[in-house]
Amino acid sequence: MKNAKTKAIVATALTGILAAGIGVTANKQEALAEEEGMEKCAGIVKAGMNDCGANDHACSGLSTESGNANEWIYLPEGTCDKIVNGRVVKK
Repeated sequence: MKNAKTKAIVATALTGILAAGIGVTANKQEALAEEEGMEKCAGIVKAGMNDCGANDHACSGLSTESGNANEWIYLPEGTCDKIVNGRVVKK
């Protein structure tokens, strides 16, 4: 019986740690949006790797097509212009 209680406690603790990690990741993305020296770069994103909403979805990670011209990610300023098919999205 003690072993089952220990497993339940460990599982609960791990779930809490994972949930906290997901929250930190979401906040990190918002921080990038406000960080100086970053720009939106469209047309280079792999499917599922976009930073924010576009193409009828409102969340990061929901792009379904690699290289879609409307999907974007944040990159350091000046980087997007160096990437094939990269297009800076103006603010």
